[in-house]
Amino acid sequence: MTERYLLGVDVGTYSSKGVLVNAQNGEVVASHVIEHDLSMPHPRWVEHDADEIWWGEFVKISKTIISKLAIDPRAILCVGVSGIGPCVLPVDEEGKPLRAGILYGIDTRSQNEIKQYEEVLGPDEIFQLSGSKLSSSSIGPKILWVKNNEPEIYTRAKWFFTSHSYIVYKLTGQATVDVYSACSYAPMMDIEKIDWIDREIAGINPRSKLPKMIWSCEVAGEVTSEAAALSGLAEGTPVIAGAIDAAAEAISAGLAQIGDMMMMLGSSNSLIVRTDRLIRTPHFWGLNWLVPNTFAVVGGMATVGSLTRWFRDNFSPLELEEQKEGGKNAYVTLARLLDESPLGANELTALPYFQGERTPFEDPDAKGVIFGLTLKHTRADVYRALLEGVGFGVRHNIDVMRMNGVKPKRILGVGGATKNKAWMQIICNIANVKMLIPKQHIGASYGDALLAGVGAGVYDSLDQIQEWIVYAEELSPDPDKHEQYLLFYEIYRDLYRSTKSLMGKLSSMAETG
Repeated sequence: MTERYLLGVDVGTYSSKGVLVNAQNGEVVASHVIEHDLSMPHPRWVEHDADEIWWGEFVKISKTIISKLAIDPRAILCVGVSGIGPCVLPVDEEGKPLRAGILYGIDTRSQNEIKQYEEVLGPDEIFQLSGSKLSSSSIGPKILWVKNNEPEIYTRAKWFFTSHSYIVYKLTGQATVDVYSACSYAPMMDIEKIDWIDREIAGINPRSKLPKMIWSCEVAGEVTSEAAALSGLAEGTPVIAGAIDAAAEAISAGLAQIGDMMMMLGSSNSLIVRTDRLIRTPHFWGLNWLVPNTFAVVGGMATVGSLTRWFRDNFSPLELEEQKEGGKNAYVTLARLLDESPLGANELTALPYFQGERTPFEDPDAKGVIFGLTLKHTRADVYRALLEGVGFGVRHNIDVMRMNGVKPKRILGVGGATKNKAWMQIICNIANVKMLIPKQHIGASYGDALLAGVGAGVYDSLDQIQEWIVYAEELSPDPDKHEQYLLFYEIYRDLYRSTKSLMGKLSSMAETG
């Protein structure tokens, strides 16, 4: 039988990843990764060059994978793409970016625009329309920011894309966005009607500039001759609408049942729980899921794996030359530091809010804190405190979720950070939850390929694909260690409350300075 394949590509905060998957059995036959950085040109701003990173790296990955296997590109049945999100990218009539892409919740520039929307609509109407309150992850205020601060760009904009929808547009010439990602365009989408709102709010009505909504597994279009020449794909290859990376990651983890909770631990953290209905909560986002009549509650922390990257770049115990070699050895060595510091990091507690925080509270002014430092503390203590701080943040999210009637039944841990098993065990011990870790570590790009399988008609549904997911490990919490963490968790919760006003003052100083 002639081999047939599915291509999945994911654009992340610090890297883009692609996989080629055998359409008969789900086996990954080739992969490629490209690392990149992000730009922070002003306080609160976090950006990517969309052509260089989003589209440019898709092209490189596609060409590399196809040439690596020397396959006939016509053997690729369908392409699936995901990306960081929610992001904002205005493009002109010719599809050219008018500015750098504005990233998801770690970019917090639109706080004034959130207030504008709240003054016009009121928090209650926003909540009813969008299923959640506005936050730094909402696309609507970021589009309004463009209108307020870069009016010429807003006027010239033909479309406002997010990361993966721009790639789909470059591949097919079709302006689409998946329904799940469209829910993040709050308050411009009615999540009950699954339609864009067509009225002026806060001085703008960008409906005509918003892409067509379709479901994630629906085919958005086919690869054009121009895109084929650049990417190495065959002209006419179907491309699905795709999804935000966290959703694709959830599919790769086996999220299928009501009560399943995907915990993506990458540069940031995403928590997705499948629910049986649309649930509105002021602390999280209640959204439509990837196919009709499915729903999810979503949360996320702003900094997780990026904390270890920050620590590696600034406090790594490795020689400089080894750090330059790509950093993988650095992370392995850093993980060993956990053995040099006891539970509780010698009474050191860290708040992981190095880029503000998203859920279960929205505070773009939140700051990282390392509390309790003395002369006895070591680099290993600081490292452990950062990792335990992430564990406390995960528990905080789960606690508030349960208070809002969302009860995870099983936790599916995915993302690069899951390779650090000691860290995952810390999270389990702190949050008092079991965690299943899939054997397949590739993540969102693998989920993209699975979604593409549904779009190509290879599989009937997402549920059928979940049978491919094999779990390599099941971690259970240690009751004694959970008890030992209770006091540290209490200190963690009190620490933010005690320093919140000071964090706001620091932000004000940065903006006026």
